[in-house]
Amino acid sequence: LGTNVQSLGHKMNFDEYQEQARATAIYDKKYAILYPTLGIAGESGEVAEKIKKVYRDNDGVVSEEKKKEITKELGDILWYIANLASDLNISLELIAFTNIEKLNSRKERGVLQGSGDNR
Repeated sequence: LGTNVQSLGHKMNFDEYQEQARATAIYDKKYAILYPTLGIAGESGEVAEKIKKVYRDNDGVVSEEKKKEITKELGDILWYIANLASDLNISLELIAFTNIEKLNSRKERGVLQGSGDNR
């Protein structure tokens, strides 16, 4: 991508991102929870389409141009996640911590692979 977080001169934490994402959320609050949830689904589909086309058109090789496009789509997903979390009054920091805690527990118990939420 030609840019990494360190070269930007500022690291952004989850809570800072969530606050800035919230400042740009202009959807009607009567659609709180619904709007960002549908946005996550839609943007996830866009990422899947871009990856599909990488395999269809470029034998699975991700070009720098495609990385830039996918980065933007992943950013859109992150925006929707941040705003869904805000609608639910959950911090991204807590979401990230809870997820890593869950994954580390699964790793310690040897159940990273498999299926089911409660493994």
